[in-house]
Amino acid sequence: MNIHFYWGLVLLAFVCEYVDSTLGMGYGTTLTPLLLLLGFGTKQTVPAVLLSEFVTGLLAGVLHHGFGNVHFARGSRALKVALVLAACSVVGTLAAVYVALNVPSWVVKTYIGVLVLAVGVYLLVTLGKTFSFSWPKVVGLGVLAAFNKGISGGGYGPLVCGGQVVSGVEEKSAIAITSLAEGLVCLVGVGMYLISGNGGIDWGLAPSLVLGAVLSTPLAALTVKRVPLRQMRGVIGAAVTALGVYTLSQIAL
Repeated sequence: MNIHFYWGLVLLAFVCEYVDSTLGMGYGTTLTPLLLLLGFGTKQTVPAVLLSEFVTGLLAGVLHHGFGNVHFARGSRALKVALVLAACSVVGTLAAVYVALNVPSWVVKTYIGVLVLAVGVYLLVTLGKTFSFSWPKVVGLGVLAAFNKGISGGGYGPLVCGGQVVSGVEEKSAIAITSLAEGLVCLVGVGMYLISGNGGIDWGLAPSLVLGAVLSTPLAALTVKRVPLRQMRGVIGAAVTALGVYTLSQIAL
């Protein structure tokens, strides 16, 4: 493959990560199937995507904090929410492994599509409503979202970002928290690939993805800073709804 192909991968990762760091969702959901269509294998694609998500998730958290979209100071509620969401991934992933071995894939896709669609529609019909913060909702959300990611590789960002808003977290904070939490979850995924013996990081693919994703993150954080809060609620709701519809549409394919 020539150098132009790899610069194309940089651009692809740039666009996908810009969407993800701006809305809190969409990087792995869009990038993974595109890489598979380009001829990369699953064992090449998934670890490389997870590695780039880990790097940019942490970077996005830092930049969102720097731009004032969220406050990740030590002891802050935002930091606690991010850590709780990441910690819940352990429980969610264990449950997902069991279910994945016993349930047909179309059932899993239907479940995730309906769940994500419901969250998106709920956000759109409650645009003017204020939600009170709830730790039980956050914990349940973390387990459920990690379960989704563990069972299918997707459904984490839309549910975590949209679900946080329903749980009483401000929209811009929800986007930043999702980026940081998913970055920490992806670190666990990268570690599992490295110790599993089923393949490591493809260092021909990973650097292009990391570079493109990293370059887009500052622009995404600045975009979030400048978009009005009420509009951000509508954008998140529309994006979550669209991803729910897209997930359900894939069942028939």
